[in-house]
Amino acid sequence: MPTADIDPLVLERMRCEWDERARENARHYINYANAESTDEEFFESGRRNVENEILTDPGNVFQGRDPKQMIVLEIGRGAGRITRALAEVFGQVYAVDISGEMIAKAELALADVPNAHVFHNNGVDLQVLGEIQIDFAFSYIVFQHIPSRDVIYSYAREVFRLLRPGGLFKFQVQGETAATEHGPDTWLGVPFTDADAVEMAQACGFEPRYRRGADSQYFWLWFFKPQTFSNKPSLPEHRQESAGSAPPPHGS
Repeated sequence: MPTADIDPLVLERMRCEWDERARENARHYINYANAESTDEEFFESGRRNVENEILTDPGNVFQGRDPKQMIVLEIGRGAGRITRALAEVFGQVYAVDISGEMIAKAELALADVPNAHVFHNNGVDLQVLGEIQIDFAFSYIVFQHIPSRDVIYSYAREVFRLLRPGGLFKFQVQGETAATEHGPDTWLGVPFTDADAVEMAQACGFEPRYRRGADSQYFWLWFFKPQTFSNKPSLPEHRQESAGSAPPPHGS
């Protein structure tokens, strides 16, 4: 679906409600467990997420490349909790968010991180980044809050546009359908079944190589942009299942 066809009222609602949450207590809404944390505790929680979901998955994420030479994208960076951790691993990090209030907090928090670049986007595409090519894209506890499947599809298509051939878009969506039985909003976003995830990948040009956590809040997806040669990395350690199956959880 073209960006122009997405209901602007949905985007305005997302922007306004996340601005309000940022003003009220950004850390509470970003990560309940760190609502009253110190700066070090807050950013250390981001490092744990990066360790759990990226550093344990080097074959798929790095694909033999030096991470310090990689350009990565984070969608929905909030106050910079995970952005800082990504910048400690990768060469350059480009991060976007719909909330201007969150952007302001992230710019302050990341002022001492020269390889982290934050952008205020429109909540539906990555046009603010131009034509930059990225090596890896990541998003965590972001899409689970988006109430529109069209918006999530738009982001997937935009990642496909910028991602190098063979690169990975690893992200998490809401998989618990019962949680949104009264309809999705900007807190309990639109849910995806396993079949929905496969359909989205194929519609946006990706190969849905692995999936984990279907029917749960933390439904992880590995979307690969096809390349002209076959060089599929193995599943990360302790997840040696066949392609398309759901690897066991590992403390994410």
